[in-house]
Amino acid sequence: MFPPKRYATAAVSREIPLAVQLFLWQCIDAPPFSPDYLQVFELSTEGGKLRIVHTQECPDYCKEYLLLSFVPITAKLYVIDDETVITTENVA
Repeated sequence: MFPPKRYATAAVSREIPLAVQLFLWQCIDAPPFSPDYLQVFELSTEGGKLRIVHTQECPDYCKEYLLLSFVPITAKLYVIDDETVITTENVA
């Protein structure tokens, strides 16, 4: 799952710093389980840090990260794997 072809919508490319995007891909690539076709990331700024909550449904998974904040970000990202292409979409 999660083939090498990865795309981000224009909004993600414009609003989410590249370093954060790369961190999110790393979260998907290194879980202790086989990732679900749908990964969800909720980003918010908390006390000068970037809070990232990474979830999926099957198997049930939730992990929270706190990173030094680059810029204030509030977004909800869906990463969808259709077995040929992965697309990241910002819905916030």
